Amino acid sequence: MKIAVIGAGSYGTCLAKHLGDQQYDVTLWCRSPERAEVIESSRENKTYLPGFSLAPSVRVSSDLQSVVEGREMVIGVTPSQAVRDVLGRAAAHFLPEVIVVNASKGLEEGSYKRVDEVYSDIFSEPIAERSAFLSGPTFAKEVAAGMPSAMVVASRRPQSSSAVQEVFHNPQFRVYTSDDIIGVQVGGALKNIIAICAGLSDGIGFGQNARAAIITRGMAEISRMGAAMGADPMTFLGLSGMGDLVLTCAGDLSRNRRVGLALAKGMSLNEIISDMQMVAEGVKTTKVAKEWADKNNIYTPLTSLIYSIIYEDLDPMKGIAEVLGSEQRNELD
Repeated sequence: MKIAVIGAGSYGTCLAKHLGDQQYDVTLWCRSPERAEVIESSRENKTYLPGFSLAPSVRVSSDLQSVVEGREMVIGVTPSQAVRDVLGRAAAHFLPEVIVVNASKGLEEGSYKRVDEVYSDIFSEPIAERSAFLSGPTFAKEVAAGMPSAMVVASRRPQSSSAVQEVFHNPQFRVYTSDDIIGVQVGGALKNIIAICAGLSDGIGFGQNARAAIITRGMAEISRMGAAMGADPMTFLGLSGMGDLVLTCAGDLSRNRRVGLALAKGMSLNEIISDMQMVAEGVKTTKVAKEWADKNNIYTPLTSLIYSIIYEDLDPMKGIAEVLGSEQRNELD
C-alpha cells in the first residue's frame, strides 16, 4: 500500500518512520520547503523528532499534490485548526478509493466541529464516509523508538478500520478497532484541556492526590460533553479516553501538561507559545470546548478554570480556590 502522511511535526514524522520501518512506500508532507529539503537529505527531522532516522522508503516533500497523488491511504496529522485548509487542498488530488485517516486531536474554532464533521464539508461523501480516526496514549518519541504502544482506530466502515489496523500493527504497536468515531475524537481532543489543568496543579505543588482527582473529575467532564455529542460513554474507559488522559496528564513528554506547568510559574500565554516549538492543541481546544459547553449548558468546571486563566488572566490560585469552593455535588451528576 502507498501511504501519505500530511504533517511533519513530531507525531507525523514518527508515524512516517513507523510505516517506513515496515517497508511501506511513504510520502511525508512538510509545510516548509526548506525544512522538507533538509529532512529529505539528512533523513532526520532534527527540529521535531531528533535522533531518529527515516527509512529509505520515506520521501519528504513540501509539494502537497505530489505527496498525495496515487496514495491509497492518506494520514492527516496537521494541527486541528489547519485540517480544513490543508486536507481540503489535498482532496483535489485524492484517488477515488482513498482511505483518509485522521490523527489530529482537537475541535475546530468557530464552528465547534469535530474532524469527521470537517471531513464531511471538504471531502466527497464516499471518502468522508469511509474515513478513519486514530487515537490513543502514544508519545511520538516512544513510538519512534519502537517501545510498546497501543491505539484505537474508529470508522463507520469496518473495512477502513481493518485496513488501518493491518497497516499499523506490529509486535510493538497494537491497534484496536471501534465504531464510535465521536467518542474516539472527543476523548483525544478534550484530554488536552485536563492535561493543562494537571500541569498547573503539579506546578503549584498540590501533589499526586490532586492530580488523581483532576484526572478523574476531568474524565467526568469529557464523558458529559462526549455523551451530549452522541458518543458511547463506554469509549471513554478505553485507550482514546482514560488511556490518553492518564498519559497526557502525567507524562513528562506531554506538551499540554507543560503549558500548565508554565502557567503555574506565572508565564503568559504568549510567552508560553513563543517558548514552545510544537503546537499544544489544548490551548485552542479550551476556548472551543468552553464556548460549546456554555452553549449546551454542560457543567465543565475544569475547562472553565483553564479558559479563565488563559483567556481572561484569572489568577490561578484564585481560580483553583473557586473550583474547590464550588457547590457540593453527587459524583455521578
